[in-house]
Amino acid sequence: MVQAWYMDESADDPWRPHRAEPSRPVDLEQLRKLGVLYWKLDADKYENDPELEKIRKERNYCWMDIITICKDKLPNYEEKIKMFYEEHLHLDEEIRYILDGSGYFDVRDKEDKWIRISMEKGDMITLPAGIYHRFTLDEKGGCWGLVPTL
Repeated sequence: MVQAWYMDESADDPWRPHRAEPSRPVDLEQLRKLGVLYWKLDADKYENDPELEKIRKERNYCWMDIITICKDKLPNYEEKIKMFYEEHLHLDEEIRYILDGSGYFDVRDKEDKWIRISMEKGDMITLPAGIYHRFTLDEKGGCWGLVPTL
């Protein structure tokens, strides 16, 4: 199951967990109240997964592409990693499904505090339009296989 928590105020290495002290976990209901939805799927069968197909149909997602975030596969890797970690928002819903690897999505709550969502293979989230967010790899430093699905 996905884990989420309020972050500390440190500007150190973004790949670290940055858990606030004392720890302040965030559950799925709190994320739902922010409009962040979560599913756990079988990433090994994403091409023919009936559960993913059902979600896509219910939410009218009609296309997807795969982004591999890895030094040897993503052009301008260092630049892209910095760009992904810059706080931003979108005018449309953002959907991310992790096919491989692990990392973090950070979202701002209603009081502008950062919540870190630890994501790994099989995790899928949607972020509502207009929510400030960013993402990065974690200390494992592996590759992410991301499917932006819309």
